[in-house]
Amino acid sequence: MLQAHSLLWHYLWLGPHVLQLGLGILIWRKGLYKLFPIFFAYTIFEALEEFTLYGLDLAPSVSYETFWIAACIGLVVEGFLKLALIGELFRQLVARWSALATLGSRLFSGLAAVLVVLATLAAAYAPIDNPQVAIISRAHVLEQTFYIVQSGLILFLFIFAAHFKLAWDTPTFGIAVGFAVIVCEHLATWAVMANGGLLDKRYLLDFLNMATFHVGILIWFYFLLVPQKMAATSAVRLPEHNNLELWNRELERLLK
Repeated sequence: MLQAHSLLWHYLWLGPHVLQLGLGILIWRKGLYKLFPIFFAYTIFEALEEFTLYGLDLAPSVSYETFWIAACIGLVVEGFLKLALIGELFRQLVARWSALATLGSRLFSGLAAVLVVLATLAAAYAPIDNPQVAIISRAHVLEQTFYIVQSGLILFLFIFAAHFKLAWDTPTFGIAVGFAVIVCEHLATWAVMANGGLLDKRYLLDFLNMATFHVGILIWFYFLLVPQKMAATSAVRLPEHNNLELWNRELERLLK
């Protein structure tokens, strides 16, 4: 079963993204797309992207260069969406402080654009040992770079919330947890791939990536389907001298 193009391989590639389309429908029906428009866009794009790549992978007329060029284009778009998604989560986390939410969203959006460009350049100019598989190696470097940035930002998000004792609402917490699980595991596997590890058993890393993404989708479904069973962290009233309150007041003054 743990072989490329086995029945399990086909399921793990397609199954989670069928669920992901269902998740997009759920987000739309519950009206959560208004709170999480970027997460909604990412959910739909990721599913359609993987269906396209799956079809390209199975089509005998499509060369591996064409497949990986399409994959790299998808990676760049996906990179923008994922980094913007972390900014969206930050905005929801600090929604109580309007000035901080506005500034944080702008900073994350700008940072996302810069980091995606830098990651693309790093992959394009990275030294390649085997020119025959250059496009594949560059795709692996691109993935590794994106996941380094994403894992750092999502870690910052959790540390920021813990330091200031901020209360998570259920959907935001669920999206952040599922995203963190996927990003951390993918960072480890793509780092192995980008550095030439497990050359003869790389398909095992593909299985691990696809299975972890499946887990992430189920986590998102749980927190969006049954929010009443997962109470949000009790809100801790921040003292008047809290830095967040001070920063928000100063930002509001400057913005005005």
